Amino acid sequence: MSNARATHLTRRGILAAGGAVGLGAVLAACGDDDPKSGGSADKSKAAASGPWTFKDDRDETVKLDKVPANIVAFTGVAAALFDYGIEVKGVFGPTKTKDGKADVQAGDMDVSKVTVLGNAYGQFNVEKYATLAPDVLISTMFDDAGTLWYVPAESKDKIAKLAPSVAVSVYDRQLPEPLERMLALAESLGADVKAAKIVEAKKNFETAAERLRAAAKARPEIKVLAGSASQDIFYVSGSNLSIDLEYFKALGVNLVEPPAKVLKASGGWFENLSWENVDKYPADIIIMDDRTATIQPADITEATWKKLPAVKAGQVIGRTPEPILSYAKCTPMLNNLAEAIEKAKKVA
Repeated sequence: MSNARATHLTRRGILAAGGAVGLGAVLAACGDDDPKSGGSADKSKAAASGPWTFKDDRDETVKLDKVPANIVAFTGVAAALFDYGIEVKGVFGPTKTKDGKADVQAGDMDVSKVTVLGNAYGQFNVEKYATLAPDVLISTMFDDAGTLWYVPAESKDKIAKLAPSVAVSVYDRQLPEPLERMLALAESLGADVKAAKIVEAKKNFETAAERLRAAAKARPEIKVLAGSASQDIFYVSGSNLSIDLEYFKALGVNLVEPPAKVLKASGGWFENLSWENVDKYPADIIIMDDRTATIQPADITEATWKKLPAVKAGQVIGRTPEPILSYAKCTPMLNNLAEAIEKAKKVA
């Protein structure tokens, strides 16, 4: 994808492209998105066979006669629900890699047991979706306009007619908030949120957060940069808008980022650099986008990358721009960054 193409994205295309969010989507399809309204979300418990109500992050309430049984969800949402004991019938979004294995965004799901309606950005088999007789469709939102992530603009109206939708926002807020929303959604769908495994997972997350806070406080001089790699572009993420980076910053992590006036061109998400300018922002640690549509650090051959102090020092770790919203999956993110800061050499 050329520099020219990357800088002429619509607002929603930017959301799909950003080093902070769905870069994988643009790398895979370079398309536009736009979803349909029709969701729900509230914290009230649903009886196993009684009516179901949920008021979602669009302030829309879904009411059904019974708890949804046929659930279709964005892959990352399905993976989070799976961690809470809720299984879905169908998924859309990065689910399988080219060799048929589970994508990183599929978490612990057995991807051979779910119906994949689309594995890449812009793909959604509406006919197959209809055969699942969906009770509800669940996805995330990367904007404040009600756009359902990975629901294609060209088919959103048809999709919306088949079942109500629920949206969990991952836009311009810190990680704990969408984690709480996903837990509440799982509870409404029948998850036992007081189960020892779930209680322990939440406690572990809180412990990891305190570890990261302590590490950042002890090593304020350590600069951390969030990057994402494509063939022609190195994306440097801003610390606002993304749920993980906003939280890291709130915990005291010294994030290196482009100035606001530069980020403005991408709607606040990122700055795209040529590989010749990859050293524009000195950093001691680089956290790199781990999604399969991006180039991973071990596969980057650019000489300018290999000369970066953080790279030469071996201080490059993974970053998950689209976290699976369960406490169990998000805890390693915090611990890995905390450990990196604790052990980092000052090289920038």
